[in-house]
Amino acid sequence: MPGKFMIRAQVDPEVLDWGQLRWLSNPPATGAKDLTVIDVTLQPGKGHNFHKHPDQEEVILVVAGQVEQWLDQEQRLLGPGDPVFIPAGVVHASFNAGTSEAKLAAILGPCVGDIGYVSVEMGAEAPWNTLR
Repeated sequence: MPGKFMIRAQVDPEVLDWGQLRWLSNPPATGAKDLTVIDVTLQPGKGHNFHKHPDQEEVILVVAGQVEQWLDQEQRLLGPGDPVFIPAGVVHASFNAGTSEAKLAAILGPCVGDIGYVSVEMGAEAPWNTLR
């Protein structure tokens, strides 16, 4: 097949303690080889703590809400339509700075591993454990 439509409402969410993920495109869902696309919801006051993707670049686009976005040790408040580009291996984090759900689109490439995504958690290590 030359592609695949993915209807968000038909994609089961992966529920986490800080929000949820919907895998809109990755090797298991679409057969993608170069792009992993994730629909991300962050609950108020929560977020994906400091982590990195050793072999993947990432663009995070804020779709709704206010997001405290970290890129290495620099922090910015992003709103709808604001993106951040994250080179491979750079530590970053995204936290919901608002009182309602924040929505993000995360696009990573190339696909790495069985699900097209590899994340190394860094939040317990210095200096990341002292930044918030």
